[in-house]
Amino acid sequence: MGDPAADAQHGPQKPEPVVPGQRVAFVRRIGLFQATAINMSQMCGIGPFITIPLMVEVFGGPQAVIGFLAGALVALADGLVWAELGAAMPGAGGSYVYLRQAFQYRTGKLMPFLFVWTAMLFIPLAMASGVYGFVQYLGFLWPDMTPTQGDMTGLALIVLVVALLWRRVENIARITAVLWGVMIVCTALVIIAAFTHFDADLAFTYPDGAFDLSKSTFWIGFAAGLTIGVYDYGGYGTAAYLGAEIKNPGRTLPRAIVFSILGIMAIYLLLQIGILGVVDWHEMLKTDSTAYTAVVSVMLERTWGGTAARIITGLILVTTFASLFTGLLGGSRVPHDAAREKVFFRSFATLHPRHRFPVWPLLAMGAIACVGFLIGRHSSLAAIIQLLMAVMVIVQALAQIAAVTVLRRRQPGLRRPYRMWLYPLPGLVALAGWLVIYGYADESSPGQHPIEWSLAWVGAGCVAFVLWAAYEKVWPFGPREISEEYLHGAGRDEPSDIDPDGEADPGAREATPA
Repeated sequence: MGDPAADAQHGPQKPEPVVPGQRVAFVRRIGLFQATAINMSQMCGIGPFITIPLMVEVFGGPQAVIGFLAGALVALADGLVWAELGAAMPGAGGSYVYLRQAFQYRTGKLMPFLFVWTAMLFIPLAMASGVYGFVQYLGFLWPDMTPTQGDMTGLALIVLVVALLWRRVENIARITAVLWGVMIVCTALVIIAAFTHFDADLAFTYPDGAFDLSKSTFWIGFAAGLTIGVYDYGGYGTAAYLGAEIKNPGRTLPRAIVFSILGIMAIYLLLQIGILGVVDWHEMLKTDSTAYTAVVSVMLERTWGGTAARIITGLILVTTFASLFTGLLGGSRVPHDAAREKVFFRSFATLHPRHRFPVWPLLAMGAIACVGFLIGRHSSLAAIIQLLMAVMVIVQALAQIAAVTVLRRRQPGLRRPYRMWLYPLPGLVALAGWLVIYGYADESSPGQHPIEWSLAWVGAGCVAFVLWAAYEKVWPFGPREISEEYLHGAGRDEPSDIDPDGEADPGAREATPA
């Protein structure tokens, strides 16, 4: 999966003094192709390679393709929510900007604070799931790897990623372009290998009762499959986090979101159907089999032989590592950007004095990723996915859907280059999908209690907000600060509120107490 917040600081940047509340200078240089590639690169990491057996397991057969179709529908509906918000408020920060603008009138900075708080969990958990998949596929090249060696390898990989980011990182746009290219090559080779040895009987022979909608087991499996599907599509909003760097964002962002979802849907369906036409789905139900842990490698070994399987498995590992790198790079910028705009703890705004990267967000997310990886290794990948999705749904997904309606009522004069098609239908479809995912989370992950854990995390975030607000003397311990800069024209197609030499734009509007 790609992390819905990845790559929030894109491209080389000139060092500048760190002033609390000062906006970051960006140049609008990312066009439609680059924005679509950024989304697709984050959407298609290790996700589809490790979740095909999971999808077959929850559905109990090759009808698992339903999960990817349902996931695409929810992702597309939710993508239109992102498109309206991103086109109207194309600034750096994405979700926390939208939630701050929509909910500031009644609850001050509570909602953007809670988004960043939950992002501090679901972004590292997304990274942990990628590390989990990396270790699984490494097992194909290292068949004698013990569970302890797998644990240590995963932890070492996270430490390596953090260490590589412990420096000033330049040319991130180039890294993402290379990642996108390798991803396309990998998936193209896998699809070609599958369909040159395709057996329709394997792919389209379903077990008895596969489509019996009267059984509760079908709907439990559907909810779990929908969760996995949406997880695999995660990342379609990545370009929205780069709103301050997108050329003509009012047109580019909506198109990039829709194009990336449709493109990834085509890739996933071809991957799923192609692999099911080579590897018997019954083999994927055996959790101790290689068909369960590295199904793509097994398929390649049976079609093009062991050498090709090892080479392409190596490419999958490279793609996964690059996705982890860019994912943590961007994810660590989310709390940093929020802290600089006085929406999160001040310490998270601290940059390394020499290399200019956010120190505490990087360390905190790396540590949480380590814990999440170990939890997944000693329970299941599905447990990680269910928890990260539950945490993401309860604040980001549901609140953004509400934000569209709230902003249409609170800021009717807001410039909206893109207005959601068939409003409010896409929002309602997305809402239904998110509620199914959340409502069935405990049943889809027995004994793991993702709903309870997500509520506990958000509850802890509310307590943290109260303590933070008391210290900062903001609502409810001070006046609400109403900032309607996008209503008054900020963030449209101008480069930023800071000129290239770091001088503040005298026309930039400051927040005023309500």
